[in-house]
Amino acid sequence: MTAETKILSQEQEQLAKNSLFENIMPHAELIAAGLSGILILLGWIFTHFGEEPLSIVAYILAFIIGGFAKAKEGIEETIANKELNVEMLMVFAAIGSATIGYWTEGAILIFIFAVSGALETYTMNKSHKEISSLMSLQPEEAVKLLPDGREKVVPVATLVISDMILIKPGERIPADGKIITGDTAIDEAAITGESVPVAKGIKDDVFAGTVNITGSITVEITKNTNETLFQKIITLVQSAQSEKSPSQAFIEKFEGTYVKVILSIVLIMMVLPHFLFGWSWNETFYRAMILLVVASPCALVASIMPATLSAISNGARNGILFKGGVHLENLAHISAIAFDKTGTLTQGKPVVTDVIVQKELDEKSILLTVASIENQANHPLAKAIVQYAKTMYKEDVLKPQSIQDTSGWGVKAIVDNEEWKIGKAEFVGKTAAFIFADHAYDRFSEEGKTVVFVQKEEKIIALISLKDIVRTETKSAIKTLKEQGIHTIMLTGDSTKTASAIAEESHIHEYLAECLPDKKVSYIKELKEKFGNVAMVGDGINDAPALATANVGIAMGEGTDVALETADIVLMKNDLPRIAEAIKLSRKMNRIVKQNIIFSITVIMLLICTNFLQILDLPFGVIGHEGSTILVILNSLRLLRN
Repeated sequence: MTAETKILSQEQEQLAKNSLFENIMPHAELIAAGLSGILILLGWIFTHFGEEPLSIVAYILAFIIGGFAKAKEGIEETIANKELNVEMLMVFAAIGSATIGYWTEGAILIFIFAVSGALETYTMNKSHKEISSLMSLQPEEAVKLLPDGREKVVPVATLVISDMILIKPGERIPADGKIITGDTAIDEAAITGESVPVAKGIKDDVFAGTVNITGSITVEITKNTNETLFQKIITLVQSAQSEKSPSQAFIEKFEGTYVKVILSIVLIMMVLPHFLFGWSWNETFYRAMILLVVASPCALVASIMPATLSAISNGARNGILFKGGVHLENLAHISAIAFDKTGTLTQGKPVVTDVIVQKELDEKSILLTVASIENQANHPLAKAIVQYAKTMYKEDVLKPQSIQDTSGWGVKAIVDNEEWKIGKAEFVGKTAAFIFADHAYDRFSEEGKTVVFVQKEEKIIALISLKDIVRTETKSAIKTLKEQGIHTIMLTGDSTKTASAIAEESHIHEYLAECLPDKKVSYIKELKEKFGNVAMVGDGINDAPALATANVGIAMGEGTDVALETADIVLMKNDLPRIAEAIKLSRKMNRIVKQNIIFSITVIMLLICTNFLQILDLPFGVIGHEGSTILVILNSLRLLRN
C-alpha cells in the first residue's frame, strides 16, 4: 500500500467515524437510558441468584450511565443560577433510596427520569430539525455568469449584490434576486409552506432555498447571502424557540422556590413523624425519600416548553412564523381582529371591471390608445388599464407624441395631433362625466369601484371602472374566524362607499373608512378597551404603528423581509385562512398546556397523600411520578402533527 493510499484510507476511516458519531449523538440520552434499563435487569437477576455484590455494581453503573446527563445538567444549572432545581431533587432521591437499601427503586427512578429526559430532548431535536432541514436546503455553490459570458462555479458565500447567476431546472436558488431572463415555475414550499409551484417571469423576485422547476433563468442578486429572506426565517424561528412564554417563565421562576420548600419539608419529615406518629426511623426516612420523589415538579416543569416548541415547529412547517412563545400564547386569547384592506382582504392590485364606450366608436382602438398613454405612467390604475388592453387585444401599445401628467388628477397627451385626457371626473369636466352613460359613475361608485374617464377633443368618449378585487379566500377566512367567536373589523384609507362595498363583500362585521395610520392606532386602542385582546393584520409597512399597538401583530408577508421585521406573527404567504389555523394551533397548545398542568398537579397531590397514609411504596411512587412526566411530554408531542 502506497503512502498516498494509506493516507486516503485513514481519512475515509476518520470520516466514517465522524459520521457514526454524528448519527449517534442525537440519541445519546435514549441509548444511556436503554443501557441503564439493561443494567437494572442484570442487577435484579444477580439479586435473585444471591449475587449481592454483583447486583450493587450493576445498580451503581445504572445510576451513573442513566443519571449522568441529568445530574450534569442539574449541577451546572445549580452553579450558574445559584439555585437548586428538579434534576438535583431526583439525584438526592435516587441516592437517598440507595442509602436505605432500595437499590432497585433508586435505579428505576434514574432509568425513568432518563427516559423522560430523552423524550424532552427528542422534542427539542424535532423542533430544531425543522431549522436544520431548512438550513440544508440552501446550496453551497452557484453558477456565476462572468462579464465575458463565461460560467464559473463559485461558493454562495462569495456572491454579492448585482452578480448574475444561472439557475437550471431542478436546482435550488442560492440567493435572493430578480429574474433577468427566462420564465419558470418555482417551488416556494421552504418559504411559504405552499406546495403548489408559482409561475415566475422577468423582474419577478426569487428567494434562496426555493426550487427552480421548469426553465433556466438568469437571476441578478439583490441581497447578500446573510441578509436573504431564507436566512431571516431561520434566525426568526431560532429566536422564537429560545424565547419563553409567560407561563414557562412563571413555571421556571416557581421551580426554584418549590424545590427549596420540598427539601425543607423532606428534612422535617425525616425527623418529625418518628416522634409524632411513632414511625420507626427506617419508615420515617423511607417516607421522606418517597416524598422527595413524588413531590418533585418534573411533570409540571415539562408541561409547557415541549408543547410550545412543538407548536412553533408545526407553525414554521406550515408557513406560520411565531416570533416567540409569548405571541403564540397570546393569540389564543384574541377577541377581535382588525384587518387592513389593501393587500390583506383584497389582492392589492386594481383590475379593470367595466369599460363603457360611446356606441358609434370602436372600443379596441380607444382602449389601445388609452393604454398607449397610460403606459407612460407608473400609477397602479394605469398599470391595470395597460395590462387589461394587452390581455384583451394581444397587441403592442404605441407611444404618444407628447404627454403631461397632472399628479392626483390624470394625464393629458397628444395622439395623432388630437388631445386626449384620462383621469377623474373633475379633470375631464365633472358635470359631463356624472351624466355620461346614464349616470354610470354613481352606479360604479356605489359598488366601491374607481372610475376613470376618457376625453378626446373636449368630449367624453369612454369610461373605465377598476376595483381592488377581494381575495377569493377572504369570505371563507372571515367566516371561520366568526365561527371561532372573533369580531372582525376592516380599517382602510378608502372612501366610505368603497369601504362599505368591500366590507359587505368580505362579510366583515364593521369597517372604518378614510383611516390614516395615526387614526388606525387610535382605533386599535379603542378596540382593546372594548374587546380586551386585539390582533391587527396588515402588510407590515404602512400598518407598522397599528401592528405594534395591537396585542398581537400579524403580517401578511408574501415573502417580504419588511414583514419579518414588524409583526409578532408572519404568514409567509398572503393566505388569510392561515390566521384561523394559527389561532386554532394557539388554542390547542394552551389547551394541552392546561391538561398537562392539571394532570401533573393532580398526580403530585395524589402521590403525596397516599405516601402520608403509608399506602404508597417507593416503586409505585417512582412509576407514578416519572410516568406522569412521560405522559405530559407525549401529550405535548401531539402538537407536532398537522
